[in-house]
Amino acid sequence: MDDQNKNLILASVLSFAVIGVWYMLFPPEQVQPVDPETAAVTQQTEVVTPQAAADGETVPAETVQTAEAPRIAIETPALNGSISLAGGRIDTLSLDRYRETLDEGSPAVPLLSPVGSASPYYALYGWAPAGQLDSADVPGPNTVWQAGSNTTLTPTAPVELTWDNGNGLTFTRTISVDEDYMFSVKQTVTNATDAEVRMLPYGIIARHGEPDQTKFFILHEGVVRQTDKELAELSYEDMTDLDLVEREGALAEVEDVQENGWIGFTDKYWMTTLIPTPGQPFTSVAKYVPSADIYQVETRLPIVSVPAGQTAAVDTMLFAGAKEWETIKHYEEDTGIFRFDDSIDWGMFFFLTKPIFQALHFLSGLIGNMGWSIIALTILIKAVLFPLAYKSYVSMARMKELQPEMEKIKERAGDDRQKLQQEMMALYKSKKVNPASGCLPILLQIPIFFSLYKVIFVTIELRHAPWFGWIRDLSAPDPSSIFNLFGILPFAAPELGAFQFLSLGILPILLGISMWLQQKLNPAPADPAQAMIFAWMPWVFMFMLGNFASGLVIYWIANNTITFSQQYLIMRSQGYTPDLLGNIKSGFKKTPKSESK
Repeated sequence: MDDQNKNLILASVLSFAVIGVWYMLFPPEQVQPVDPETAAVTQQTEVVTPQAAADGETVPAETVQTAEAPRIAIETPALNGSISLAGGRIDTLSLDRYRETLDEGSPAVPLLSPVGSASPYYALYGWAPAGQLDSADVPGPNTVWQAGSNTTLTPTAPVELTWDNGNGLTFTRTISVDEDYMFSVKQTVTNATDAEVRMLPYGIIARHGEPDQTKFFILHEGVVRQTDKELAELSYEDMTDLDLVEREGALAEVEDVQENGWIGFTDKYWMTTLIPTPGQPFTSVAKYVPSADIYQVETRLPIVSVPAGQTAAVDTMLFAGAKEWETIKHYEEDTGIFRFDDSIDWGMFFFLTKPIFQALHFLSGLIGNMGWSIIALTILIKAVLFPLAYKSYVSMARMKELQPEMEKIKERAGDDRQKLQQEMMALYKSKKVNPASGCLPILLQIPIFFSLYKVIFVTIELRHAPWFGWIRDLSAPDPSSIFNLFGILPFAAPELGAFQFLSLGILPILLGISMWLQQKLNPAPADPAQAMIFAWMPWVFMFMLGNFASGLVIYWIANNTITFSQQYLIMRSQGYTPDLLGNIKSGFKKTPKSESK
């Protein structure tokens, strides 16, 4: 077996191994079914809110209950929902810019839902009593607030809620919202008593029961928090293993933030996050309440002292919406939210995923189509890697020129393997040929491929993004199928479960053809076993990548096409003209039995 074939086999085995391991670790996304019994149970659960004792520590407090109360509507270009006057909870919210499916008439994506629904998920704010106050002196999660004159929250019209405790304290909560996903909450207390009062302002996001998740190894879902310079993630499973906080009857992880931080729940595409004013110290809490099966995050600000006859106020923010990179980056830069763009799950290879996404986002802004932007990005990546590709293909062309001399060395060396290797290395050195250079472009493509896969999988900009024709969602597999002749036959393709990879679409087939043509630039190896491996390789890849996101398959097809063109032109420039048609014809000829022995 000559060194060129060894290198080709090495590259093939490496590619198979990487894609195979990837496919096993990251199988196609599957939607987790909702258990109706679990949903029924979550309707009865309640959330624990913090209180501040005289020493500043927290103790168990009252619980949120289902209560009928008037509501204030939320109407913005991006959001639709309402605020319950019971506790002033922001507990009904849907994202009007996004639909659950591509079907016509599909409803907007729901984000928040009230206590009493199948999956309660909401935000609430309040004051915990400290000093001489008790829980009756401050508004709780079930306190019914009075609305001001405005009963519809819009980007141009904030709403004001008030509550008077009847003992000299008046509480006001002013809620405003922008045209995207950021709420601003200003909590004010006026002390008309003759003594100073102390209390602790807090914010809570509560989630009753573990939500449906993608449960994909590549994606984090659960708590995401920034504690000064440290970014941390907690899955829902992690939260059930936290330490017990005995005075609250909950499991919790408590972190003190000195200057900058935020905490919230992140899903694949959506997020809710509590954000104190940048520069404000606070306590960040991730909590699980086992008795009620509730996951919650909290921000507890320092205790506020309000002198007699004075007013005190605290400002916080709440992000509730889609993880749009441009929107989140705007909040980071213009509002000063530290490292807020890291709320998007860029993964451990962020140094590749971030620039790849930013380039893709920039190209999409120029071109106006994510599918063509992926192809344009592929061209840019190939241009950056061209010097290495050029060196590799030149080396491969020179290897072809060395074939006669290599055969002579084999004849002279006979069975002396050491002599063969020595003379081969001397030949490579004298001709300035690196036999391993052909593997380098493949090795560099692997992290780029993985990073692009991550980008396509986690970023909302690819969700429901069309290319053209039948490709209406670049984040989903090619919906066409060979079983109904790609939509020509008047029936839907069958669902094959674990064997869905057999239902090939147009893009996977084009992928296999592009790999096969690229392979035909070189004659088939003389060894029948090697020839068989190479003959099957494009079609194995075709099935393995068939259920990957369409955007990723488009990238692979474009990459193969550009690689084919580069290799053909570079090899011709070196005086070696690949016999493409001859290699294709020979590939269809049967090898005589006498030659295969």
